Amino acid sequence: MKVFYNVTVIIDDSIIEDWKSWMIDTHIPAVMSSGAFESYQLTKVITEGSEGGTTFAIQYLAPSMKEYDRYQMEHAPKLQAEHQQKYNGKFGAFRTLMEVISNGQ
Repeated sequence: MKVFYNVTVIIDDSIIEDWKSWMIDTHIPAVMSSGAFESYQLTKVITEGSEGGTTFAIQYLAPSMKEYDRYQMEHAPKLQAEHQQKYNGKFGAFRTLMEVISNGQ
């Protein structure tokens, strides 16, 4: 069973460009180097609804729950702490785990 690990982040507008660069150049490559995920996509939410920030979603595709669980145990705490330290007070985040039913391929 493949799973999507979705991280939704609302970023203070004053740091968007810095955050996007750090995510693309540093954070996402670190997540992917864990070996737990097959692919990812970084998206910007374009529907209105976030007040005081811009919303992004990062979706990581894990080949199995076992790989996702390994990531959570071995890598997530350190990587989440780095994000928290770098952008403390400038973001809000929530995480969702989704089972892939059909991917259209």
